[in-house]
Amino acid sequence: MGPHLTHLTTPNPTTSPRTTRNPKDTMRLQKTVVTGKPRDAVFDYLSDFTTTTEWDPGTVVTVNHHGDGGTGTTYLNTSTFLGRRTQLTYVVREFIPGERIRLRGENMTVIAVDTMTFRSVDAGTEVTYTAEFTFKGPSRLLAPLLRPAFERLGQQAQTGMRAALNQL
Repeated sequence: MGPHLTHLTTPNPTTSPRTTRNPKDTMRLQKTVVTGKPRDAVFDYLSDFTTTTEWDPGTVVTVNHHGDGGTGTTYLNTSTFLGRRTQLTYVVREFIPGERIRLRGENMTVIAVDTMTFRSVDAGTEVTYTAEFTFKGPSRLLAPLLRPAFERLGQQAQTGMRAALNQL
């Protein structure tokens, strides 16, 4: 299946797509999945952010609120995390067919920047999913304590994504 990156770090403030907050308030989670499916099919599936209900275990529902899936499209995502239900409004910030999609989600306690990059490999397609979480207000103080829970969620999402892609 190839290498699978699994790490949770604090992003480099000079290379992070968003640097307006203190980097210590941000967690970066990155996972890589390799599937034997063609890149166009994998991109088409994952760039429709409503499919998170099929592969992301934390997602309760994601609906396309407005748009055609490209830049500017708005999604409403409802998820559970540590037993609490939360909703984020995501906006597609970058959409390069077959290569990359970047979304920015926000609510009262967190800003999430999710980036998926796609590349063809001998085995099929490699997807690298990066999620950066920047905590706001009092939740910033809890961020370091949440690292293990985010890592578990990332592992589960990686497993779910691999299973969903292999069924395409």
